[in-house]
Amino acid sequence: MSFVDAIKTVLSKYVTFSGRARRSEYWFWLLAVVIANFVASFIDRGLGTEPGRVGIISGLLVLATFLPNLAVTVRRLHDTSRSGWWVLIGLVPLVGAIVLIVFAAQDSHGDNQYGPSPKAVGQGGAPVLQ
Repeated sequence: MSFVDAIKTVLSKYVTFSGRARRSEYWFWLLAVVIANFVASFIDRGLGTEPGRVGIISGLLVLATFLPNLAVTVRRLHDTSRSGWWVLIGLVPLVGAIVLIVFAAQDSHGDNQYGPSPKAVGQGGAPVLQ
């Protein structure tokens, strides 16, 4: 999945918590959000926001991306055969974030209770022979 396809997929599944998300979809989305946050903070600084404070643009971006971030993380956990409730481990300081990064970095587990493997479907929905 390309960078642009990943962003389109996540935005089209804005609050879809069912199904699965490939690693590329998750990590490209995360990269896009980091870049957007950098640009938003740069704009906020240009508008006179003091360093260390959240500007209006950055705040709006965080609000706009909260649900898609949560949804793609849950779908990524589903792809590794884990319940979406594992996202709550991110509330544990430091350790929770590390655990989620490890889970998100793992490969897909083939077909599971959350649906068929997204790797098994190629361009245009045609199955890929492995």
